[in-house]
Amino acid sequence: MTTACLTSLAPTLPPSVTVTGFTAPPPAPSAIEGHLDGVLSAAECIRALLPYLHDSAEAADEEDAKREEGKDGAPGTSKPRYDAFLVACFSAHPLIAALREEVAGPVVGIMEAALYAARMLGGRLGVVATAGRSVVMHEDAIRGYGLAGHSVGAEGTGMGVLELETLGRGEVEGRMCEAAERLVGRGADCVCLGCAGMVGMRERVGERVGDGVQVVEGVGVGVQFLVGLVREGLRTGKGGVYASAGEGRRRRGQGWV
Repeated sequence: MTTACLTSLAPTLPPSVTVTGFTAPPPAPSAIEGHLDGVLSAAECIRALLPYLHDSAEAADEEDAKREEGKDGAPGTSKPRYDAFLVACFSAHPLIAALREEVAGPVVGIMEAALYAARMLGGRLGVVATAGRSVVMHEDAIRGYGLAGHSVGAEGTGMGVLELETLGRGEVEGRMCEAAERLVGRGADCVCLGCAGMVGMRERVGERVGDGVQVVEGVGVGVQFLVGLVREGLRTGKGGVYASAGEGRRRRGQGWV
């Protein structure tokens, strides 16, 4: 799925922008389909990424040494600095806030990117969801983002996250198109694709719902939002809820995450 996201981004990236993919390492869940999945994946991601989020060469060197000894699975061997971060899970994922506490650069989740884009483009938005409780979780998140008054809700496709890749493309697109049509029938003029696994399917859904409805895919929109924020020199505000978590750990003598 990470590879599919990177492939979908390639045609629209400005020449000066590079996107590096990262997949949550084991024992993180293989898909995010509930609250516990989100918490577990956030914990594994932040622990694996932490040495690469700051400018501490010493910390990164220590991590490289561990990796050479086969002691952990942190990503890559280089120590790049990243200007911004996209959390490619369509949810109010706990990793978003965790990263905002750890880094200065902007952090955006693909759900909030898609929702805010849809709010700017139309009067009523809706979300094509996967299965089960994702419909409820998406609708709860829409309220949390303050957009309930502009939403017709979510419609499920009856598929699990991994089934977006394992089922036939025709069946997946067919179920997504049916869900999108139901949202349009409820009044949506913007439809958000509610999973990173739906990248590459925007055009087909758009053909089905017609020119009067915008189909928004959060991975692409999220990266473009981040590019704009970085170019405007905007960073995560550290004067309030996103104050550095690292400083708090140091004050209480906690040398671990």
